[in-house]
Amino acid sequence: MARMNALKGIALQIGATFVFTIMAAMVRIVSERIPTGEVVFARSFFALFPLLALLTLRNEISAAVRTANPLGHVLRGIIGVIAMSLSFSALAFLPLADATAIGFTAPLITVALAAAMLGERVQLYRWAAVAVGLGGVVVMLWPHMSGGFHTRESAIGATCALVGAFCTAGAMVQVRRLTATETTAAIVFYFQSLAAVAGLATAAWGWVLPGWGDAALLLTIGLLGGVGQILLTESYRFAPASVVAPFNYSAMLWSLLLGFLLFGEVPPLMVLTGGLIVIGAGLFVILRERHGGGAREEDAAAGPPGGPAN
Repeated sequence: MARMNALKGIALQIGATFVFTIMAAMVRIVSERIPTGEVVFARSFFALFPLLALLTLRNEISAAVRTANPLGHVLRGIIGVIAMSLSFSALAFLPLADATAIGFTAPLITVALAAAMLGERVQLYRWAAVAVGLGGVVVMLWPHMSGGFHTRESAIGATCALVGAFCTAGAMVQVRRLTATETTAAIVFYFQSLAAVAGLATAAWGWVLPGWGDAALLLTIGLLGGVGQILLTESYRFAPASVVAPFNYSAMLWSLLLGFLLFGEVPPLMVLTGGLIVIGAGLFVILRERHGGGAREEDAAAGPPGGPAN
């Protein structure tokens, strides 16, 4: 029975990463014509529909709107919206696989931020993994920042992706604080709602009226974001985080496949090598702690670690 549950959790995690990667590919397509704030609004607002449907089905609406820390949700919303905006901006400038790989640094950065901001005790092997992972970041960023691609856009995209990863890590730390008093449903609901409001506020800086094709893409981006969040959350119901979390890195395979099929993108060797170093460091931490505990509520509430799906 436990094994069956574990397999179901793994399948849900892989499904979530696939859905989020499709969503990221759509963001990359639509970002050529639609302002980032408008995409953030669509991603967050339309994601509320599948989320509210699930909460209604489970009679958890009251748990989702009940909060003892409204200001904590606002802070998480601000950090998360900045992270999402930067991640979406990175997708407009970088190949899909490059943006995904750089986003994987967020969990490693979280280790350092949790130690500094929450006073968490971090063991030596985790610091070693962070150092190795950051070395992988340097390898990934080198072609973008050294002029190897000969484009200013490439450097902008790499910077957005890296700063976005730092903000994602900050959002994860804030989610850990919120789980002391808040339910997963409340954390997810308030973030999506606040992000939708923040995205809507950017209309004052000039939205565009999308055509039917772009409107359909924006709607689908939001729905996929909501479905992906549900699949991710459900995966942690069926298996410990140490079991399902490694399969989040399947996003790299999906991004390579979709990047090639949709955009004809083939990442350079240095980006792939750096990405593998970061993934290896992340997997080392997960596997090293595999026997140390089960799933944590913040894993489901924080959203996918790294990437543009916060």
